[in-house]
Amino acid sequence: MRHAGEHTLGRLGRLHIELRKRALLRENGLGVFYLKSKAFLHFHEDATGIFADVKLDHTTYSRCRVTTLREQKAFLRSIDKCLSSMQSSSASPPSLGE
Repeated sequence: MRHAGEHTLGRLGRLHIELRKRALLRENGLGVFYLKSKAFLHFHEDATGIFADVKLDHTTYSRCRVTTLREQKAFLRSIDKCLSSMQSSSASPPSLGE
């Protein structure tokens, strides 16, 4: 399975645009997103569709199909949940004595 090219990323349209709006993500190459200094998300394509490899657990890549609009919406919800959990864990209140 090869990395998605410009044409394929163009087919993702809104999904690609929406990912660029996520403040915690930085696009470090066309369709390759980083979270802080670590690779977080990239796209692949083959005859069966378009897929995203993403570290929803911040460690291991999971492959998600993102060919259809329904799949893309579900994928964005997963991304937002992941990023939200990261923001809330970093915003925890200081312990007593600090």
